[in-house]
Amino acid sequence: MPTRKAPRKGSLQYWPRKRAGKFLPRVNWSAIDSNKPLKGFICYKAGMMTALVKDNTPDSMTKGKEIAIPVTILECPPIKILSVRFYKNGKVAKDVLVEGVDKDKSLKKKLKIPKDSSKLKKDIDADSALKDLDYDNVAVIAYSAVSKTGLKKKPDLIEIGLHGSLDEKKNFIKENIGKEISVLDFFENGQLIDLRGLTKGKGTQGPVKRFGITLKGHKSEKGRRRPGSIGPWHPARVIFRVPMAGQLGMFTRVSYNSKIIDLGKSKGKNELKGIKNYGDVRTDYIVVKGSVQGPSKRQLIMTSPLRKTKKTEKQAYELVSLK
Repeated sequence: MPTRKAPRKGSLQYWPRKRAGKFLPRVNWSAIDSNKPLKGFICYKAGMMTALVKDNTPDSMTKGKEIAIPVTILECPPIKILSVRFYKNGKVAKDVLVEGVDKDKSLKKKLKIPKDSSKLKKDIDADSALKDLDYDNVAVIAYSAVSKTGLKKKPDLIEIGLHGSLDEKKNFIKENIGKEISVLDFFENGQLIDLRGLTKGKGTQGPVKRFGITLKGHKSEKGRRRPGSIGPWHPARVIFRVPMAGQLGMFTRVSYNSKIIDLGKSKGKNELKGIKNYGDVRTDYIVVKGSVQGPSKRQLIMTSPLRKTKKTEKQAYELVSLK
């Protein structure tokens, strides 16, 4: 019999394998293209269901038939603009808070907002400090109205990139300052999206579960669930490639090209009530095909797709029911 072979377990692409420092990861917005002004949004994972859909995919073996597929429910409460961030040559030149954020009680639980409202500028062109400021890009710092969902009170903050020319970005900011921004205005049914966030946390685990190494024989000494050797005499140290026990889970990962099956307002949707480990979906929602990283109530960043694929883009499903 030939020797059994297997690919190495545990990707070396991610290192160090430790718990992420924050729940919402940073995003390289310059690499993401979009046909809408806002490139991303904050959402919360509610749970998974089975969706009965009509398959309208061209050349599909089940075209015209009703099939059952796994879907994930994402709750998307509205977001509001906290501040405007100006960039020059890829570096932050200035941050300007918008007017009215000092009156938001939920935001005070997260940040220390200046009490002097005169420092908060509503019109970014009217700020005298910006007239002589040289900048070539604009982004917004947004926060979620998560208190409307019933999950928690403290909002989540992220920087969100904008699409368009510099003037178009500034006009979008002027129009939406002080307003609640809905996800329904920037994402549509049948669209592909990427979801960035943390995986489930599993704590400290051994090398068998963490890297998938094979158990040693039952007669081996000093334990079965450990590597046979952690390295040679020289170099006289343990290199990072050796599978060792440590943190598993709570890693930043990206779920690429998730297909939106349905989206809308949760009012009147009985199937979105009483979700296990979550409760009721009270605000806007999005239903995507397949699974998404993280447990229930995990905050995620939803963005326009970074790299579309023809196979996923041509998929077409018409939602019949959720159960």
